[in-house]
Order: sequence, then structure tokens, then C-alpha cells
Amino acid sequence: MAERIVGQVGRVNGPVIEAWDVKDAKMFELVWAGEENLIGEIVKLEGEKAVIQVYEDTTGIAPYDPIYGSGMPLSIELGPGLIGTIYDGIQRPLEEIRKLSGMYIQKGVQVPALNREKKWHFSPLLKPGSTVRGGMVIGTVQETERVEHKVLIPPDIEGAVKSVVPEGDYTVEEPIAIVTYGKEEKILTMMHKWPIRDSRPARERIPLSIPLITGQRVIDTLFPVAKGGTVTIPGGFGTGKTMTQQALAKWSDADIIVYIGCGERGNEMTDVLTEFPKLVDPKTGKTLMERTILIANTSNMPVSAREASIYTGVTMAEYYRDQGYHVAIMADSTSRWAEALRELSGRMEEMPAEEGFPAYLPTRIAEFYERAGYMSTNSGKPGSVTIIGAVSPPGGDFSEPVTQHTKRFVRCFWALDRGLANARHYPAISWIESYSEYLAEVGSWWEQNVSPDWHKDRTEIMDLLQREVRLQQVVKLVGPDALPDSQRFILEVCTLFKNAFLQQNAFDTIDMYSTVEKQFKMLHIILTYWRRGSQAIKAGATLVKVRRIKVYRDIMKMKFSVPNDRVSQLDKIEARLERSFDQMESIYAEQK
Repeated sequence: MAERIVGQVGRVNGPVIEAWDVKDAKMFELVWAGEENLIGEIVKLEGEKAVIQVYEDTTGIAPYDPIYGSGMPLSIELGPGLIGTIYDGIQRPLEEIRKLSGMYIQKGVQVPALNREKKWHFSPLLKPGSTVRGGMVIGTVQETERVEHKVLIPPDIEGAVKSVVPEGDYTVEEPIAIVTYGKEEKILTMMHKWPIRDSRPARERIPLSIPLITGQRVIDTLFPVAKGGTVTIPGGFGTGKTMTQQALAKWSDADIIVYIGCGERGNEMTDVLTEFPKLVDPKTGKTLMERTILIANTSNMPVSAREASIYTGVTMAEYYRDQGYHVAIMADSTSRWAEALRELSGRMEEMPAEEGFPAYLPTRIAEFYERAGYMSTNSGKPGSVTIIGAVSPPGGDFSEPVTQHTKRFVRCFWALDRGLANARHYPAISWIESYSEYLAEVGSWWEQNVSPDWHKDRTEIMDLLQREVRLQQVVKLVGPDALPDSQRFILEVCTLFKNAFLQQNAFDTIDMYSTVEKQFKMLHIILTYWRRGSQAIKAGATLVKVRRIKVYRDIMKMKFSVPNDRVSQLDKIEARLERSFDQMESIYAEQK
């Protein structure tokens, strides 16, 4: 810690300190307050006064206590050892803190984010004389069995490599290379620091075209998100936001998961912390923690650290993106982050805007989601950051400011429906209120890799769901018996689609995840039932006859009965369906 005194405590207001006699300080500079060295950040400068946002409990801080400056902004350490670690909102490793302070975090405790004693096996890739710039790979470290960590040149360094250490075991602080630029020499280690509020530079932004496959049928088929895209999941209490994000963390085809528990209840975060180490990554058979970073900043932790946790998580994600990995961020929830902004803004006596939130709330939300993207990097491989943020609107009211402002900056909206959750229909994503603006970008991927009929089939089922909504309004007035069979069949097909396709059981070993091939074939079977059934009804068949075909039960059970590695069984179900309708139509043709 630096010993440079930049001021003294003047007034304390919860997590906000007003400092006096401030000299030689900068905006957003990392500081330590009082003799207990409470970590904080300067958020406002005015003459010789400064407002400091403290990331710990300020009880015991008194006027005239010294303020120590670091000369640098709030930054996090980036290097081998991030994967599998549980941090708080300002990147303090909670497991290491527990060893030092027991069950409760002591004030002023300082533990390095990366283990200084562990040695990593470093394999150099550059040779002396090589010209380098920020983001290029110096060498590699096997961080976990699944993740090969690429040690990067820090973004603000360029020049020629003077020397590189030979292959061997080194700590994150030991020199591994020297880069010269003019007369200057920079000693590089396996770790470097980066300010959390500054997005890391990338070579260029690449247009989105590849979907993030989640294995959840309602998402992949109806409302897909592209890798590098942005999503919000709004929903009231108990509608399944956390469970949906946990399912995405487990099953999505992202290389790295950054899970941010921002202001959530302690018991929910405890479930994540206890369950994730037990969950098995379906791709490797190893624990899910081998590709996951957890940031736990629960509602009983300091509110200002909650505000920083979002930026801590997205900076780590950008770091792995620069290595050429596809990263998915689960932010649960941005509403609690916005509430932290509101509380801090109130303590700094700023003018409130709508519902007490600060006037800069939309700007902060935009800055966060704009850090997503699919990027070309100097590491040689493109990488992406996909941001999936949950929103917890009070009372499930989607018209409140956080939800409305978030909708302006994201292109995918998975609205959770209270009625579906109460009916135990999970995922409770409303097919009426939800939307995805990535259909045009990812449609070609689906048509090339799955089926050329994907877009046509998806459009047809969405049209049926919209028609069902209008018919349900009629049914409420006059009852279903007043409708002709052709319209009642629409209701029948939509009910089949909801139960046999959209509803997914996270506890069933087969149904918890669906490959894209299985998803398309299931959808195609249901649409075949709709098309052939409509023809049969026009030919004179009754709705009762159409519903009683024997293969109907197989269609209802196909999500449970057909494993992902035996998708060909769905072709047999479709063939039996076609034969059943061929027989039915031939009977009615003979009668005519």
C-alpha cells in the first residue's frame, strides 16, 4: 500500500466519506481511509474537497483520519488463477479471506487476488527480437484442464522483445520477459492490472453471426442470442431468473462463465457457491468450476462494492475474450446494482431523477452493455463477451426505470411470466412479450448447420402462437365449443407445442438439455402434425379423430424419450405420423 497522504477525513455518511485538504489526487483514484486502511475510490473532486466511495463498513472512521492515495484507479489483477475462484465485488478472494478472518470479513483485510506463491508451468511463444503490441500472446499456462491461459502483453505496451525466460515454473510476480520501446524497458510478469471502469481495447468489432447455444429450446429456437450479444431477463420474485441463469451457465457453449451475484439474497448465492463445484461440465466431465469465475456480493455486503462488482466481472470477461475465448456473463441482478447507484447518489446529495435513481442511470447501463461484442483480437483468435443481465422489477412491473432503460440498450428480451411460473411451466419465458433482434444474424447459421427450413418453421410456429392469443380472447367470451374444428385445432397444436416443446424439465437427465438438431426435429414434427392435421380436417376428419392418432402420445413424450445422441428416433416418429395421416386421408377420400 502506498504511504502518500492525499487528504484527511472530514465527514462520514455511510459508505461515503467527504475528505478535506485534498492535494495531488485524481478522479477515480484508489485510496485507503483511516488507520484500518479501508479501500475506497474518489468519485468527486471540488477544490480541496473530495467525495470517496468506500467499499467497506466505515464504522469507526473519524474526522481527521488520514487518506492514503495509490496514484492509480481502482483496478483488478489479471493472470493465471482467476478460473475457479470466488471473489467479492472488488476482487478480494473470499476463500482466502475466510482463512484469515474466519466467518466474518474483517475491516481493512487485504489479500492479493492472485496467489503469489503458486508456480505455473509457463511455455514461451515469443523469441527475442520479436515486435509486439498490446494483446499479443507471450506464452501459455495450463490454468485448468479445459482452459489454456494465454499470457498477454498488457494493452498499453508495445516494442521489441529483449529477452524471454525459458520454459519452466514461475509465480505470477516473477519476470518472464523484457520489452524495450526506445530507451525504456518494461519487465513483464504473468499478471498485469487493468482499471475496471475502462473497457479493454480490441482490434475491431466483428458483425455477430454465431448463436450462443444454450440447450434451452424456448431460447435457442424462438429467441436466440448471438455470441457477443446482450440479453436482459426481467421478472418478478419467484419467476425463475436465477434458475434460468444457472441453467445457461451450465449448458451454454461459452468457453468461460463469469457469474456475478450482485446484491442478491445470501441464500441464493449460497446455492450457487455450493452447487457449482458439484455440477459436472457436460463437455469435459469435470467440475463446472474449471471454466467459471464467481463474484459474490450479496445484499448484506457493502453497497458500494456491489456497484463495482459489475465492472469487475466484465473486465475479467474482456481479459479472457482477448485470449480468444467466448465468455458469457451472468449478472444477477442489475436492479440491485441500480439500487446501489441510487443509494450512493442520495448520500452524495445528487439531484434524483425518476423513482429516485440518478440522472446518469441510463448512461451507466449503456456503458455496461456496450462492453459486450464479438471482437478480433491480437492473440490470433476472435473472442466474444455475451452479457445476460437479470432485472428484478418491483412487483413484476416492466414499466419501471431499470427495465425500460435496459430495453433500450439490449437486443434480446426474455420476459419471465408470473402466470407461467405459477403453473410450473419452466423456463417461464413469455412467448408473447419476449423478442430477439438477432434472428437475421443467426438465421443463416441455423440454415447452414441445422436445416434450411429453420427460419420458415420458426416463423410458422410464432404465427400460430399469435393466432392462439386472439382465439383465446374469443374462447373467454363464448367458450371453445363455439369455434369450428379448424380453429380449435390451432388451440390444440399450441397446447401441444407448449407442453412438448417449450416446457423443459431441468431435473430430467434427457430433457435438461437439447441439441440444436433435436430442437429442430421436435419443432418440425409438431408442425407436421399441424399441417397434416389441418389437411385432414379440411378433408372431413373430426378434431377428435385427429387427436386420437396413436403417435400423438409419442410426440408428447419425445422430449423425455429421445436422447440427444439418438435423434434419428425422431425421424421414425415423423414417419409414423405421416403414415397415420395418409391412412386417415385415404379413408375420407374413399368416402367421398
